[in-house]
Amino acid sequence: MRMLASHRVASALLAGTCAVLAVLAATDLDRLQQLALSRYGTDVARQVGDWRQLLGQARGEAEADKLRDVNAYFNQRIRWVEDGELWQQEDYWATLLETLAKGAGDCEDFAIAKYVSLMLAGVQESKLRLTYVRLQEPGNAAPIAHMVLAYYPDPAAEPLILDNLDGTVRPASQRPDLTPVYSFNATHLWFRGPNASTSDPTARISRWRDVLARLQAEHTL
Repeated sequence: MRMLASHRVASALLAGTCAVLAVLAATDLDRLQQLALSRYGTDVARQVGDWRQLLGQARGEAEADKLRDVNAYFNQRIRWVEDGELWQQEDYWATLLETLAKGAGDCEDFAIAKYVSLMLAGVQESKLRLTYVRLQEPGNAAPIAHMVLAYYPDPAAEPLILDNLDGTVRPASQRPDLTPVYSFNATHLWFRGPNASTSDPTARISRWRDVLARLQAEHTL
């Protein structure tokens, strides 16, 4: 997946988001759990405690094991629910804390929760990309929009795919049902694929900036 030729385009879309990296690196998990308690109650605070146990275990693991455990944790604990039903909005991107509080989310929410968790577990943000794809489901004539989290052990490597629709972390070559269109993290935007020239990421990047700002506020309260 190639980076956009114009760095100015990526800079304009992602301006100001880099600060979230420093915020996540300095996250006070005790404070985040207290916020969960005060905002959502004891059940959600307990969920955050379980998530913290996952992070504690993952920090001592090899990166392949971190990917496996984080992917499994959210796939098993979070229900897939459309935004219209869950948030009464057409397209709402939730923070990790909001997803834990609801116990539900759609594909973007799964990908964001895994992205944040892996960063807190020690994975370099440069290795992680939220990836907008076309998903070809069996029996459906037309592909549908979907989002996954991709992990790149190095920039030129084949990525591993973390997907709420698949319990196993697989190399991209083992997911022929997915066609990548573009991907992004807090610092860069990449395009790829035959639909890249006709796909405008502006709205999604705007939602990404919004969720990063809300995540930053949660992690610094």
